[in-house]
Amino acid sequence: MAENGRSPRIAQGAAQKRAADARGDAEQEPAATKRKRVPLGDITNLSSPIVPAKRGGAAAATKTKVEAIGVSRSAASALSTVTGEGGDRKIGPPTSCGDYVSDIFRYLRNMEMEPKRRPLPDYIGKVQNDMTPNMRGKLVDWLVGVAEKYHLLSDTLYLSISYIDRFLSFNALTSQKLQLLGVSAMLISSKYEEINPPHVEDFCNITDNSYTKEEVVRMEDDILKALEFELGNPTTRTFLRRFGTVAQEGHKTMNLKLEFLGYYLAELSLLDYACVKFLPSVVAASVTFLARYIVRPETLPWTSSLQRYSGYNVKDLKECVQIIHDLYLGRRGGSLQAVREKYRQHKFKRVAVMPAPPHIPASYFEDVQE
Repeated sequence: MAENGRSPRIAQGAAQKRAADARGDAEQEPAATKRKRVPLGDITNLSSPIVPAKRGGAAAATKTKVEAIGVSRSAASALSTVTGEGGDRKIGPPTSCGDYVSDIFRYLRNMEMEPKRRPLPDYIGKVQNDMTPNMRGKLVDWLVGVAEKYHLLSDTLYLSISYIDRFLSFNALTSQKLQLLGVSAMLISSKYEEINPPHVEDFCNITDNSYTKEEVVRMEDDILKALEFELGNPTTRTFLRRFGTVAQEGHKTMNLKLEFLGYYLAELSLLDYACVKFLPSVVAASVTFLARYIVRPETLPWTSSLQRYSGYNVKDLKECVQIIHDLYLGRRGGSLQAVREKYRQHKFKRVAVMPAPPHIPASYFEDVQE
C-alpha cells in the first residue's frame, strides 16, 4: 500500500507537478535580474531614465499596444468608448455606460475638492525650507522615467505625484530625502493600482541602492500616516477620460493623435509646481482645450458640449491653459526631458514634436453659447 494511503499514480502526479513548478520558477527568475538601475543621482543635476522600447515578439507588441491606448482598470474610467466590429474604437457619449456616469462624475468632483485630498498650493514657500520648484520638477521627471521602466499604469504615476504633494504640504523634508519620498510614494501607488507591483527591492535598486529597504518601508509608513490612509483620490487622468471622449465629437473613430496629445499635456502639467493649485478636473479640461487647439488651430477649442459635460466655462481655464501651453512650447520646464522623450516614441504618434502656434487667440477664451 502506498505511503499515507495515496496511490502510486497520485504520488507520481504530485511529484511531476512539483517538478513543473520548480522549472517555472527557474525560468522566471532571470527576468527579475534583467532590470537595470536608473539612479536619480543629484536632484540638482538629473538625467532622464527613459530607455527606448525594444522591439519584441507578438506578445510584446500586444502589450505595447494596450499600454499605448491608456487602458486602465480604475473604476473611475467608466468606459467612454466602445469597441465596434473589427476592433475600431468608436466614439460614444459620456453616458454610454448607463445612468450612473453623471452620479459618478459628481461624486469625483466633490471628492477632489475635499481638503484632506488637496495639497497646499504654496507648500514650498510655507512648509519646505530645503527644496525649490525646480527640484520638485526634476523628481517628477525622474519618476516618469521610472514608471516607463517598470511599465506602470498612468494612474500609478498620477497618484504618486499626488501623494508627494500632499505629504510635502505638511511635512518638511530635506532635499537628500526627496528621492526616498518619490520611490516610497510610487511603491504605495503601485500597490494600490497595479496587478503585479514592483517589490521594495526594485525601488531600492532603481536608486542605485542609495536607500536601504528599511528606509523605504519606514518612509512608506510615514506617508500612509500623513495621508491618513486616504489613497483613492481622483487625478487629472480620471477626468481626462471623460473630457477626452467629448473632445472627439465629429470623429467617427478615435483620433489617436488627439488622445495621446491629451495624455502628453497632462503629464507635462505634473512637472510644473504652478499647476499644483489647480483642481485635477481643471487641468484635465485645460488639457482638452489645448489638445484640440494644437490639432485644429483654426477651430474653436471649447464647445458647448465640453462646457456642459465638464461644468467649466472657458474663462475658468485660461490661466491653466496658458501655463500648459508654455510647457508644451518649452518656455517652461524645458530642461526636463523624460516626458518629452516618452511622447516622441512612435507608439504615441510622436505627439511631442507636433508644431503648435506660439499664441492662443484671445477670442478663444470668450464665452461659448449653449
